[in-house]
Amino acid sequence: MNFRKDINGLRAIAVIAVVLFHFNANWLPGGFAGVDVFFVISGFLMTGIIFRGLEQDNFSIMRFYVARANRIIPALAFLCVCLSIFGWFYLIPSNYKVLGRDIGSSIGFISNMIFCLEMDYFAPNSKERWLLHTWSLSTEWQFYIIYPLILCVMNKFMSVKTMKSYIFFGAVIGFIGCVYATYTWPRIAYFIFPTRAWEMMLGGIAYLFPWELSNNKKKYIKWIGLGLITISYILISEDNPWPGYLAMLPVIGAYLVIQAHDEYSIFAQNKLLQCIGTWSYSIYLWHWPLVVAIYYFSLNENFIYIGLVLSVICGYISYKYIESIKFKSDFGHPVEYFNCKPIYIVLAIGVLGSSIFLTSGSLWHYPVKIQSLYQDGLSTHMKKGGCNKGAANNIDPNCKNIKAIIIGDSHAATLALSLRNALIQENDLLNFAKPGCFIVKGFSLNGDTMCSEHITSVYKKLDEYIEIPVFIDNRFNLYIDGKNEVHEKENLKITRHIPQTEHIKERSELYKKIMTEAYKNAICDISKKHPTYIMEQTPELKLQVPVEMSKSILIYSKTKQIKITLAEFNQRNQKFYKMAKELEHECNVKLVRTKHLFCDDQFCYGDDQGRPLYFDDDHLNEYGASRITPIFKEIMSHHQ
Repeated sequence: MNFRKDINGLRAIAVIAVVLFHFNANWLPGGFAGVDVFFVISGFLMTGIIFRGLEQDNFSIMRFYVARANRIIPALAFLCVCLSIFGWFYLIPSNYKVLGRDIGSSIGFISNMIFCLEMDYFAPNSKERWLLHTWSLSTEWQFYIIYPLILCVMNKFMSVKTMKSYIFFGAVIGFIGCVYATYTWPRIAYFIFPTRAWEMMLGGIAYLFPWELSNNKKKYIKWIGLGLITISYILISEDNPWPGYLAMLPVIGAYLVIQAHDEYSIFAQNKLLQCIGTWSYSIYLWHWPLVVAIYYFSLNENFIYIGLVLSVICGYISYKYIESIKFKSDFGHPVEYFNCKPIYIVLAIGVLGSSIFLTSGSLWHYPVKIQSLYQDGLSTHMKKGGCNKGAANNIDPNCKNIKAIIIGDSHAATLALSLRNALIQENDLLNFAKPGCFIVKGFSLNGDTMCSEHITSVYKKLDEYIEIPVFIDNRFNLYIDGKNEVHEKENLKITRHIPQTEHIKERSELYKKIMTEAYKNAICDISKKHPTYIMEQTPELKLQVPVEMSKSILIYSKTKQIKITLAEFNQRNQKFYKMAKELEHECNVKLVRTKHLFCDDQFCYGDDQGRPLYFDDDHLNEYGASRITPIFKEIMSHHQ
């Protein structure tokens, strides 16, 4: 196939969109759809290579794989090496450890599977993952592996014409499956290969069923295609389920531009776009780590423009000196394929990433203070405390002398060990805390009924332990007002519901009132049969305490104190204190005051003389929670 400048120009507008979106989503809200354009281009080119080889009866799967490896692996490996060197000096142990795993999964082309299980692509914490963008390379590589295998098998049993029909119907079925998956498992659907395969197959259809067009019609079709792509970049945003039926816009747009085959258009002849298109793969590789660096070092917005320029410069250097290296791709004998250099590059990078991960980010090379902070960050202790460890339907038979019960979400789980230590034996405590679960019946998170089922079983068990003191702790402010560590836009999204709020789409005052009343009523119901204590809210510090302290020491050689003002804490907790006061007067529920353990008259602090009290931004670590043990002992002394 001759080099097509129109496709190279299409690459350019795809990578420009992705880069602009990642540096500032407000510039191009739907710029992430540029990846979908890349998928169509890839499908077109790969289908062409495979079918030309099949029609000429000289297609070699191994040669195809090696050619793809030669094209993709060297530049990716170079990036991984650079990041591992950078991380050695500037990343804290937890970040470096995760980077090591991401290096291994990226060079092994399974990173999309890792990311789909761990995170939302558009979540604020996505900028903590230096190789998040390699999910698309993994998805594409999985297509490269499976697609030619299927076509080669099909070629043995049917004609080329029939194969083309199957690809068409496969794309249609793939699109239907994609739409279904997007609305059923949105986070997973974004990353996985099966929901993206139809886009690459549509690119294949563009090769298999080319249109014969006059020069005038080529221009019209091209502009329609570019128009659809542009519309997707401007009108679609991260708030739209993706990829769903809306993915048709950039995908059909790219399909039309390829079908138009207009080699004489402005964007096909523009030298700058042609250069960017040629460097697009390397630009794509380098731009995201630069985005993450701005976030990691908390740089101001001016660095966005520097990052844009550096993306192009690094992309050019990577293309010229790494990507353009010509490795041998055709070997005469199968054994000779072991001479394929990318195989050894993958193994070397895989070992590098694995060693970083398995040694906890090469923990030994950090100063002792940072090693200590890393251990404090691991001190989640949420599975400690109580004889049943959260389960209401699986209580240890040894739990015969229950003195106290704790219920709530992960905030309650962080206090379970502290409460247990206030008792005589571990078996004296029932721990019904379950992360993410508001203690209101019918509560669901993103439609998941796990919490509802857990809460129902907890209430049944509470009836078996009448008059046993119950301690309740929920991150109340999260359920009512949303997170305090992210932009207000994020807090407009409602993912937590009880039956009375399922019809409410925004975090309105009505929503907040219903949720607050339901929580208050649930606590009052418990208090009818149990001495009931509600824990004062743990200060939410917005920044991950051990992480930020470690970064400050590593980067700036000084200890940073993470804190919020007492005024901010009080403002955040207005609704909680109002509710707690009503509970005290109406239901004889006692508020366990702990604010004085973490706040003075000006600030609430995340550390005690340099030792973290938290393992993230709002959960106490074992040391922080231990401060509350004397209070628990005092309370329990009245129930002996």
